[in-house]
Amino acid sequence: MNDFNKLFAAFADLKVAVIGDVMLDTYWWGKVDRISPEAPVPVVALRNKEQRIGGAGNVALNTISLGAETTLFTVTGADEDAEMLCGLLQDQHIDTKYIVKSADRITTNKIRIISRNQQMMRLDSEVTHYISKEDEETLVKNFIAYVKRHKPSVVIFEDYNKGVLTQTLIENIIAVCKEHDIVTTVDPKKKNFFAFKNVDIFKPNLKEVTEGLNLIIEAVNEQTLRQIHTELNAQLQHKISLITLSEKGVYIQKGNYARVIPTHARNIADVSGAGDTVIAVASLVYAATKDVTLAAQVANVAGGQVCEEVGTVAVDKAKLLEECKLLLK
Repeated sequence: MNDFNKLFAAFADLKVAVIGDVMLDTYWWGKVDRISPEAPVPVVALRNKEQRIGGAGNVALNTISLGAETTLFTVTGADEDAEMLCGLLQDQHIDTKYIVKSADRITTNKIRIISRNQQMMRLDSEVTHYISKEDEETLVKNFIAYVKRHKPSVVIFEDYNKGVLTQTLIENIIAVCKEHDIVTTVDPKKKNFFAFKNVDIFKPNLKEVTEGLNLIIEAVNEQTLRQIHTELNAQLQHKISLITLSEKGVYIQKGNYARVIPTHARNIADVSGAGDTVIAVASLVYAATKDVTLAAQVANVAGGQVCEEVGTVAVDKAKLLEECKLLLK
């Protein structure tokens, strides 16, 4: 039987670096009572506004919420949204000293307009071209300095296709991690899907992996999933596949060991940020234990937990501990 008290206490001994695309998640909450006389659209009477940490920042928010010392590596704009975002990160005790602020970019801000707990519209302010060579080199230098000083336990790549994770940056960071025996985990997107060679954990969802491999699957079963892992491994030479299957749970494979871990019954309110939570929790548990099954089980519970909340939220450590004791006997 797993000692979850001991496991969750061990998170405080871990140092985590999160690298990727960070963003503001802005929420405008209001009430709709009528249709505009100017156009056939609802009129939203705003009641309040809220800004939250999103993207790779949400992964960092999850790891810090579980008690791990967390440092964020990214490139933002040199703008007011960057100041707001860094302030929010610092309020959560996430280390922002290595963030690069670039005059060549704007900080990603996704504005969601919500009424009666339903998203009515989203406005995106962003650039998605790759960061400049200069910013790339600065970010790598910052990471090398961080590794020499802090010796992290795990590095999490969080890709949202916004341009921070270039192929050269990915290769350089992974090389540094291999040199220093640091666990590497990835939540990929399509653009850089096969750039993360030799990582420890590769965590796409089913849609991402079938599109990345250009596969059409008729049924989701262990035979099909084993085929996916084999094709992934041929290109990535990674150690572990962790594929999220939505309501069907998660699939893990390491070598010849493979298993589908089913999900638990939930009242789903919003799936935003669930993937961030899964990679954050799986990374911490694996770094602490090197037990891929336990990592997937705890991450599966955590991902379901945050789906019960509206908007992007971090995992609740106390609630997750309680649920793990109850559900993972």
